[in-house]
Amino acid sequence: RIPFLRGAVPVVYCHHERWDGTGYPRRLKDEEIPLGARIFAVVDAFDAMTFDRPYSVAIPFDAARTEIRRCAGTHFDPAVVETFLSIPESVFEEIRRRSAEP
Repeated sequence: RIPFLRGAVPVVYCHHERWDGTGYPRRLKDEEIPLGARIFAVVDAFDAMTFDRPYSVAIPFDAARTEIRRCAGTHFDPAVVETFLSIPESVFEEIRRRSAEP
């Protein structure tokens, strides 16, 4: 109903799909998963791992990177993981700093 958000629907709907087809809600795999959802899945997982949540404590940056790498080809698109892991740590440090500001 909100025209400019129409393109976001597949990203949000499909970001729990897994590269190997074991995700949900539709059990899509590989290129069947919209690219935006494949990117968002990696970003969402990294965010969940590196920031405290009511259900878990944040893990160190390097441990999260290791977990993302381990899940390439099963949970995540390997090409998206490769690109994500090429982002310099300084970028993430700046994001963390800014997110801590009031």
